[in-house]
Amino acid sequence: MAKHGLKITYVNTEIIHKRVVSAMPDGDEGSLLDSNINLVSIPDGLESDDERNDLGKRLEAYLRTMPARLEELIRGIDASNGADDNNNITCILADGSMGWAVEVAKKMGIRAAIYWPTAAACLASVWSVPTLIDDGILDDDGFSTGKVELIHLSPGIPAFEMIHLPWAKIPDPTAQKDLFHYIARSTEACKVADWSLCNTAYELEPATFALFPNLLPIGPVLGNDQAGQFRRHDSSCLNWLDQQATRSVVYISFGSYAALDASQFQELALGLKLINRPFLWVVDQRNIDRAKNAFPDESQGASTKIVDWAPQTKVLAHPAVACFLSHCGWSSVTEGISNGVPFLCWPQLVDQFLDKSYICDEWKVGLGFELAENGIVLREEVARKVEQLLSNETIRARAQEIKEIILKSRAEGGQSSKNCNNFIKWIKE
Repeated sequence: MAKHGLKITYVNTEIIHKRVVSAMPDGDEGSLLDSNINLVSIPDGLESDDERNDLGKRLEAYLRTMPARLEELIRGIDASNGADDNNNITCILADGSMGWAVEVAKKMGIRAAIYWPTAAACLASVWSVPTLIDDGILDDDGFSTGKVELIHLSPGIPAFEMIHLPWAKIPDPTAQKDLFHYIARSTEACKVADWSLCNTAYELEPATFALFPNLLPIGPVLGNDQAGQFRRHDSSCLNWLDQQATRSVVYISFGSYAALDASQFQELALGLKLINRPFLWVVDQRNIDRAKNAFPDESQGASTKIVDWAPQTKVLAHPAVACFLSHCGWSSVTEGISNGVPFLCWPQLVDQFLDKSYICDEWKVGLGFELAENGIVLREEVARKVEQLLSNETIRARAQEIKEIILKSRAEGGQSSKNCNNFIKWIKE
């Protein structure tokens, strides 16, 4: 958007803003971001990490604090411009989970658009909640009535279990209900947005767009390895990849939030020892010492590289990467398929199970792991699936086909490109 001449004021909460800025090389946001982009922050209404860990308090604080602070921020920006209204805020583009921002926009007479960073099918599951309640599948607080085990929104959209609705896996019933009503309010507010954009392509999820034709894909939008990260990445892994043979490296990452427990972590480490292939493992900071202890002599050697964060878009584009063992977060999924990389799917949370269904069942570009009776993935299963995937030329060929489909959609004249350009044109008008 900035490259098209739009002036962007990017609003994060204070705590996220600090993490993003501190993760930038040299801590200098000005050296990385276009002059048309300004990073700012507003408080989230919480005083401590303990409060942030309490989902009910967090959601209540968001709604109590952030709408007023966003309005205050916008009025301050407009007032600072004085008679020059060319720099006034003319549109709010908000994450779909922050639907209250659309309410602020409408109150202030500002145009509003919503951006959904997940799969369109995940959004479709949320948008279908009123129907699910009317059909007696959910009650008014979002709890399953036990009427069905699987939800089929339409042919072509992967079926999903009730437990994989965004709020359904929270163990505390009160917090589960709070999140359901927060999502319901956000979804309702988003209905009056002028545009609803999402990070996918028509060709990846055609059935969802047949069900919700007003939802417009502009992606996949790939991550930026320098700006917008939560942690500084270790770029030494790129030099390490340069030393590896083409399509030889297993890349492992579970993203920013997901973390394996101690027993599962140990099984994965032992499985990686069995594969007899070079691997690059991104390990969350809670487990980085444990990982390096599991490979004390090789953790930075010829066949093993362990880092606490990586420039993922560059890693996945590297010719040495053979496959991606992933938690199946949508950003990771889109980055992988945009580079034609086959997947080993290990979902952990909510929409990641739906994403796995796309990868394994719809697009057929990856394989999933089977759980043992104790509920974990055993070391032998890790080694078996790595070998099975890397010897499957059909999956590799299909991954390249999906890559080409995405490239066409994002290229000039492709549908995602057209939607994005039309949106930018609308903002300028």
